Parts: sequence; structure tokens; C-alpha cells
Amino acid sequence: MQSEGERVTICAMGLPDHHLTEGERMIHSFHPHWKRLIVPFLALVFVVAVSSAAIYFIPSDYEYSGYARIAVAVVAVVALTLWSFIPYLRWKTTSYTLTSHRFAISTGILNKSDDDIPLAKVNSVSSDQKFIERILGCGTLRVESASEKGEIDYRDIPKIQLVRQELFRLVEDASDGNIDGK
Repeated sequence: MQSEGERVTICAMGLPDHHLTEGERMIHSFHPHWKRLIVPFLALVFVVAVSSAAIYFIPSDYEYSGYARIAVAVVAVVALTLWSFIPYLRWKTTSYTLTSHRFAISTGILNKSDDDIPLAKVNSVSSDQKFIERILGCGTLRVESASEKGEIDYRDIPKIQLVRQELFRLVEDASDGNIDGK
């Protein structure tokens, strides 16, 4: 069991202090694992390389070379928006927050969706990791709660073992009526 000084916040984000209830404290707050950004980064490199090559190889003496370069640039901006910028914004605007009373999930770029699971309603906590996820230190967190949603899987949770262990400890404390973990 960790002491109060050993708990480390994974990332400084999540619920603002004014969203916490009286006596509630933040334990961990984090985004999905960075592996979600690999494909958008590769798309960024690919689109920049291809569009740069296309613009470079458009002949200067071609009558419509200016229009062709603008068309390549427009296609590149649209591709970058769809394949890199939007996935990055989805990653950045998704946050998981574990407090002493609940597990809060917030998602959305323009529209915001918040989901709170009271720790007192959590029946079980488990995790799954594929081989590559074990190497990267991430995985899928499975939370079974006594709500209408039942079992919920949260993919790409960083430091999955730490999060699962802390969530399980907090659920045990909540079931014992020991909300503050003391």
C-alpha cells in the first residue's frame, strides 16, 4: 500500500478543483497512452513528404503550375486535418481522472461528454495487456459497475498496473466506508 507522499499524479490535467466535492481529492489524472498518436504522426510525415515532393516536381513553366501547387496544398491541409490534427485533438481532449470518490472520464473536441463512475458502485477492476502493450506500459482497464452500463472497457490506459492497483485500493476503501483511504 502506498503512503500519501508516494502517490504520483501521472499528468496535471483532469477535473478542476471546483468540480471536486467536499472531501474529494484527485489521485491520478491522465490522457490515453501516447501510442494513439503514432498513426497520426506517421500520417503527418507522409502527407508533408508527399505534398512537398508534389509541389517540387510541378514544372514551373506549366501554365497552371500556381493552381496545381495551391490544389496540392489544399489537399495536404485537408489530409493533415483529418489524419493528424483531429486525432491529436481527440487524444488531448480525452482525460481520465481518478479521485478518492469516483473515476471520471471526459471526452470531446467541440461537444463534451463526461462520465463518472462512483467508486462505491464498482464491482470489479481488471486489466488486459497485449504483448506490445506490456512493453509500452499501457493496456485496457475493465471496470464492472452496478450501473446500467455494466462492464466498461477503457483502452490505452498508461501505467495500467499502477492505475488498476490504485483504483482497486480506492474501491476497497469505498466498500469499507473508508473514503479517504486512512
